[in-house]
This record gives sequence, C-alpha cells and structure tokens, in this order.
Amino acid sequence: MTAASPSPRPQEISIEPFAGTVTARFSDAIIASSERARVLYEPGHDPVFYIPFDDIYFDLFAKSNTVSRCPIKGMASYWNVSAVGDGAKDAMWAYETPNPVAVGIARHGAFDERVVRIEATPMPDALHDPTTP
Repeated sequence: MTAASPSPRPQEISIEPFAGTVTARFSDAIIASSERARVLYEPGHDPVFYIPFDDIYFDLFAKSNTVSRCPIKGMASYWNVSAVGDGAKDAMWAYETPNPVAVGIARHGAFDERVVRIEATPMPDALHDPTTP
C-alpha cells in the first residue's frame, strides 16, 4: 500500500504595483490609462498589467457573455471594445471577485495584447538620473 501523496500546491503568483504609467490603446483610441496599475506575475506566463476600473474608459466597452475559470485566480469576466469605428470581442478581462490569492487585482482589468496595445512607461529614477540636480 502506498501513502497518499499530498495535494499539489497551487502555483505561486505575485502582484506588484507598477511605478509609472500604463496606457492601453485600441484602434488609436486610449481606452485606459493609469499611474496605479499592477503587474501580475505567474510562473509559466508573461507578466500581465492590470489597470484599476476607475482608470478604464468603460463607455468604450460592453460586457460580453464570455467567462473563464482559472484555478488560481478564479472566474474572469470579459468585455468587448469599440472605438474609432473598429471593435474587438473579449478585448478585456477582469477577476471581479477573485480568489483570495489574487485579491490584489480585484476591480482591475487586463487586456488582450493581440488587439490592444499596452504602453508601460516607468517613472523616471531621480536617484540615478544625471540630469536631476
């Protein structure tokens, strides 16, 4: 008889504030911009920027019927975007009520980088900037 193996531990994720400005553009329109964005790091995946709902221009979005489930983060909802005469399905997603490990991205949206251009501009480092007096 073999002993039962312990259940696998969920992958570790980390959520950190981004020191700078993150701007999301679709079809040449700014659809979100924030100096309060967060970056989610998850093993095996590229880092993902999450922008607070307050900094997303929701008048350009319509919630879709699409949902997905991540065993770590929880249930994700999706939004379609429409701007400058163009549109894209499920261009943004959010974990509105994430699992406890991902609570740092609650009420934040992330964007599908295949259709939304993300620009992340780090805050200038005054300590190491030779032009700072």
